[in-house]
Amino acid sequence: MLFRSSIGKKIIMSVTGLIWIGYLVLHMYGNLKAFGGADAFNHYAEALRELGAPLLGHGHALTAARIIFLVSISLHIWAALTLKRMAMRARPQTYQTFKAVEANYAAVTMRWGGAVIALFLVYHLAHFTWGTPFLNIQFVRGDPYHNLVMGFRNPVHLILYLLALLVVGFHLYHGSWSFFQTMGWRTTRYDRLIRTGTALLAVLVPLGYATVPLSVLVGFIQ
Repeated sequence: MLFRSSIGKKIIMSVTGLIWIGYLVLHMYGNLKAFGGADAFNHYAEALRELGAPLLGHGHALTAARIIFLVSISLHIWAALTLKRMAMRARPQTYQTFKAVEANYAAVTMRWGGAVIALFLVYHLAHFTWGTPFLNIQFVRGDPYHNLVMGFRNPVHLILYLLALLVVGFHLYHGSWSFFQTMGWRTTRYDRLIRTGTALLAVLVPLGYATVPLSVLVGFIQ
């Protein structure tokens, strides 16, 4: 069974991770519309709620996408935790010495990085989507451009966002590399190409996200 075997859980992690990589790229593209000004950014945000019209009602496609992303991240976390428990049961005794090889470093980075990203997602939604008062006292419902600018003018939120992007970069690199290995597509012949591609993904996506808050910081977006 896919949900019982270790390889099945790894495949679940790979597929759900791929879904979230797609989300990250699309969301980054949407964020970059802030460079077009308030009208362009707000029009994009409203257009997300009109996806599928007139076949689908207002916000229906966006709600469906959110459900898919929620299920994906839940399965991703579940697979990671159950794989960790399986590994601990298979090796109940700890090593007397620890060698920091690449596999160990990647595993530790992925576990802690995943926890940080999950917490940041909740914080990010509370800040920019839910309008939690103590996080964004100038939140205006229905004006995402205003909320984005006001949110990133706060240095605390800006620093937390940039630190989270650094963690996302590590998670993307190790996760993408592991995807090819899990699917059996990582071979000696293509190893350098895969490493280069995953490294570019891990750099370009966080960099694309970082350009918006940094542009708010220097006053280019206001």
